[in-house]
Amino acid sequence: MGRADAPCALIVMGVSGSGKSTVAKALGERLGWRFEDGDSFHPASNVEKMRAGHPLTDDDRWPWLNAIADEIARVCGRGEHVIIACSALKHAYRDVLLRGRDDVRFVFLKGTKELIAERLAQRKGHFMPPGLLASQFETLEPPEASEQVITVSIDETVEAIVDGIVRQLKLGGVMPKVLP
Repeated sequence: MGRADAPCALIVMGVSGSGKSTVAKALGERLGWRFEDGDSFHPASNVEKMRAGHPLTDDDRWPWLNAIADEIARVCGRGEHVIIACSALKHAYRDVLLRGRDDVRFVFLKGTKELIAERLAQRKGHFMPPGLLASQFETLEPPEASEQVITVSIDETVEAIVDGIVRQLKLGGVMPKVLP
C-alpha cells in the first residue's frame, strides 16, 4: 500500500498511558497494516516486575527490544507492513529496534505528565501501575529530527491523531478516511 518508499514498519512510541496501543491499532486499521502490541513481546519476568511496581532496567529491556526487532526484520523481509506499539523511551532502545534499517519510522505520542496521569488513573486491567509514570518520564529521551520521527500531540481525538500521522507519512494513495 502506498509508495515504494513507504516504511515497512511504524513504531508508535511514548510513555505508558500516552495511547500507543489505541493509536497504533487505529492507524493499522486506517492503513490496512497489521498491528502488534510491543507489550506482548515482554518476557513474563518483565510483566511481573512491572505489576509489582518496579521499573524495568536496561538489562530487562534488551531481550524485549531484540524480540521486537526480530519481528520487524521478519515482516520487512517478507515485504509486509506492521505497526508496533512500543515505549522506545531511549535513543539506545530505538537503535536496537532499528538495527540500522532506514525503512522503519517512529511515531512519538507527545503529552504532558498531567494529561497522561489522568488517563492512567482511568485505565483498568493494565499491568503498568500509574505510580511508574514518573520513572517513564525520567527515562524518556524524546526523539530528535535525525531519527525521522513523526511527532503528534495526544491532546486530540484518536481519529485526529491518526489523521495527523497519515498526513505526515505522505503515503501516496492513502488518504484519511472521512468518518460519518
